[in-house]
Amino acid sequence: MSARLRSGQVAEAAGVNIQTLRYYERRGLPAEPERSNGGHRLYGEEAVTTLRVIKAAQRLGFTLEEVAELLDAGRHRHGRPVAGLQERAQAKPAEVDAKIADLTTIRTALAAALEAGCDDLNACVGTSCCPIPFTGLADENRRAGPYC
Repeated sequence: MSARLRSGQVAEAAGVNIQTLRYYERRGLPAEPERSNGGHRLYGEEAVTTLRVIKAAQRLGFTLEEVAELLDAGRHRHGRPVAGLQERAQAKPAEVDAKIADLTTIRTALAAALEAGCDDLNACVGTSCCPIPFTGLADENRRAGPYC
């Protein structure tokens, strides 16, 4: 029988805090842990692996809902059809490109605000030459007007 780990040990080994582990449990991401006679949660080593997989998938841009579906698909290969990792991962580069475009627009607006010497958002927004596009910040076609 493999060693059983308590919540704190699993969280530490996976590089998450205990609140994160509890949240993932409420979402049904890791398998339900066994309980000791005293009611303490007892996990197998696979719980550490599952938590590491969840965090890695999040870093790749998957939402917790998508991670849950991928984990579920892996657990129930013979059940209802669920899109696997390959199919889901094909959509991620376009999402990443869109985020990069949004961040580039934000960086450009911030650079324009610095160049214009904006120091007070309330004062800046009231002028016609404010370079910060308070509406449509992510609109790639919007061009900032003349600087103050």
